[in-house]
Amino acid sequence: MDNASETHTLYTILEQLDSAKIHYRLERYRDDTIMICVTVVGSRIEIEVFSDGSVVTSMFKGDESLEDGLEIVNKIIAENRD
Repeated sequence: MDNASETHTLYTILEQLDSAKIHYRLERYRDDTIMICVTVVGSRIEIEVFSDGSVVTSMFKGDESLEDGLEIVNKIIAENRD
């Protein structure tokens, strides 16, 4: 961002989410990014906003079908164990 008076992309996105009354939470895993995590019906969206204002987005869609919760938890743990 060249002009100091410009609003950073992060704030622009947060203002848009607030205006639309879409709940989100902020997370930080890297020094140069802030992640905005949005969950809406049928989707979870991760919006990574970098310090330079660039944005990378990942969307995870599901059909919201219900399955045996404990079985799924055990499967996820088993498949991702170190």
